[in-house]
Amino acid sequence: MKKILSFLLVIIMCVAAFAACSQPAADDSQSSKPAQTESAQTSESDAAPAAETEIYFLNFKPEIADVYTEIAAAYEEETGVKVKVETAAAGTYEATLKSEIAKTDAPTIFQINGPVGYQTWQDYCMNLADSQLYGMLSDQSLAVTSGDGVFGIPYAVEGYGIIYNNAIMNAYFALDGAVVASMDEINNFATLMAVVEDMQAKKSDLGIEGVFSSTSLLTGEDWRWQTHLANVPMYYEFAENANYDNTILAGLAAKTIEFKYSDNYKNIFDLYLNDSVSDKAMVGNISVNDSMAEFALGKCAMVQNGNWGASQILGVEGNTVANEDIKFLPIYTGMAGEENQGLCIGTENFFCINSQISEEKQQASLDFLVWLFSSDTGKAFVKDKLGFIAPFNTFSDDEKPSDPLAKEVLAWMAKDGIKTVPWTFASFPSQEFKNTFGAALLEYANGTKTWDDVAQIVIETWASEWDNVNG
Repeated sequence: MKKILSFLLVIIMCVAAFAACSQPAADDSQSSKPAQTESAQTSESDAAPAAETEIYFLNFKPEIADVYTEIAAAYEEETGVKVKVETAAAGTYEATLKSEIAKTDAPTIFQINGPVGYQTWQDYCMNLADSQLYGMLSDQSLAVTSGDGVFGIPYAVEGYGIIYNNAIMNAYFALDGAVVASMDEINNFATLMAVVEDMQAKKSDLGIEGVFSSTSLLTGEDWRWQTHLANVPMYYEFAENANYDNTILAGLAAKTIEFKYSDNYKNIFDLYLNDSVSDKAMVGNISVNDSMAEFALGKCAMVQNGNWGASQILGVEGNTVANEDIKFLPIYTGMAGEENQGLCIGTENFFCINSQISEEKQQASLDFLVWLFSSDTGKAFVKDKLGFIAPFNTFSDDEKPSDPLAKEVLAWMAKDGIKTVPWTFASFPSQEFKNTFGAALLEYANGTKTWDDVAQIVIETWASEWDNVNG
């Protein structure tokens, strides 16, 4: 028994010794853990660039959302960097941005509507003064600045007015008793009204359902009226402020407004409502796309919109309007000297880079925008599909948009003696102001509010929203 126990003890000691020899020293054992961790970190690091440099672009314009999706795919194919594109529903951009910016995966690129938007989002706007993108601007005065900083980069110079179908207009001029003989004679509101009312009376002869397309006052679809049309009377009011040489700055400083030229607004708005494809009672159910389709299908001769609307016209299935017949006319309202008035031309939306994200994502976002406005692939998208008149020195003359409305904007900008109406609506105090304005217009169209009611609402809402924004 003693021999057996001794033998077992020897075996146990040998096994223990072998095990001890096979284990690393204590220091080696500890040093092996960082090696494993480093390996894991290396794996994470290898995966990190894709996640870290993924771009999230929150788009403002629903009508070009599909194009941005194509652009994102093209950029990822060329660079390997993924671009996530989300588009806010019409009229909800501010609310969407407020929700998205608070998320962990926040937008890396977003848009503001000029100096007013900067006041709201300045804590999230990266200083772009030293960026390549800012250096590419043809006119750096267009950027949104504060002190020595640059916080918003304009990406398109756009124009809007009354789009008309030249073929229908020529058919009208050929009718016996036509008020004028050519478009050259329509250079003020009085003449425009006479022509429109005569055309409306002869709509059967012209094969149209109304002179103007439907006035879209569906909630979220009223921006053509509460923003773009409102720009005209407010420009003239702020232009009279001798303390400022810029109507946007005059507007930003205006605690109150007179809505001095509200009757001029009413002039053209009534013309839109009364000489239209749709009855006034229906306008609350009509979208911008509906309105543009009416024009594209030849149901009307005119529609108020901007050069971005070319794709909406040309892309409608069954479009009957030839490229060469899509033209622009200024929005005449009866102002003194408007014979020399041009289109409303400017820029409302500016790209911003989120200052609260990592430097890697900031640079990746800037790289994407530089690619969009300087590479052959990107510029082709800008020119042919987005239809932007891009304010960057990277575009040669033959790289500028070729769509008919972009050409019209360029032509109106080049006319001698014609004064462009700047985009003064950048000074409007808030989206809520515009929404309230639009709601009042719908009630006016429906007959539940008078025009005096509308004017009073506009005046009071401006004052209250100015106080809300400016404290």
